[in-house]
Amino acid sequence: MADRVLVVEDDAAVRRMLERSLGAEGFEVTGAADGGLALAVAEGAAPDLVVLDVAMPGLDGYEVCRRLRAKGLTGGVLMLTARDSVEDRVRGLESGADDYVVKPFAIAEVVARLRALTRRGSDRSERLAHGPIVLDTATGKVTIGGAPAVELTTREAQLLELLLRDPRAVVSREAAIETIWGGAATDNIVDRYVARLRRKLGDPEAIRTVRGVGFILAA
Repeated sequence: MADRVLVVEDDAAVRRMLERSLGAEGFEVTGAADGGLALAVAEGAAPDLVVLDVAMPGLDGYEVCRRLRAKGLTGGVLMLTARDSVEDRVRGLESGADDYVVKPFAIAEVVARLRALTRRGSDRSERLAHGPIVLDTATGKVTIGGAPAVELTTREAQLLELLLRDPRAVVSREAAIETIWGGAATDNIVDRYVARLRRKLGDPEAIRTVRGVGFILAA
C-alpha cells in the first residue's frame, strides 16, 4: 500500500508540482492550500507523512504542526522553508517536525527525505527489548509489560531505538543529534524528545539522565 502524503502549501504552482511529482514516485497524495484546511483534511485522510510549508497566511506551518501532533499524528513531518537559520530549524523541530528542506529545493531531495522518514512497508522489521519495553522498529510501536501498544513519532522511535541498541551504554546528546537529526538540532531538542518519550513510556521512569554525559535506559 502506498504511503499517504498530505502536501500543505499555499503557493498553488508549488503545491501542484509536489502533488504530481510525489504521485509519480508512488505516493498517494492529497493537497491543502492553507493550515486550516490541512487540519480538516488530516482528520479524515490520516496521512502517513506531511509536507508542510512554514510561511502561510493564517496558521503558519509551526502552528499546524503543533496541532497535528496534539491530535495524535505520529507520521513524519517534513517542513518546507525559505529560512535556513539555526533558530528557524530549532523552532521547526520544537513544533514537532522531523526534518526540513530549504526552498528552492530539488524534488529528488524531498522524495529522499520522505523515504527516510517512512517506516511503513519496510522489509526490515526488528523487535528490540529491554526489561518490559519492546519496540517494533518497523511500525514505531512500543509495548510496556504487555500493555496496549503506544505509537511513537518517527524521531521518538529513533531515539528509543538508539537507547535500546545498547541498553547499558550512555547515549550522549551529541550522538543523538548526529544519528537522528543529521547534526541539525540542539541539546535542547534532544531534551524535549527525551521528555516526550518518558511521558509515553510512563512510570516508573524508563530513561535516566546521566548528568553531563547523556541518557541511558533504567536497569
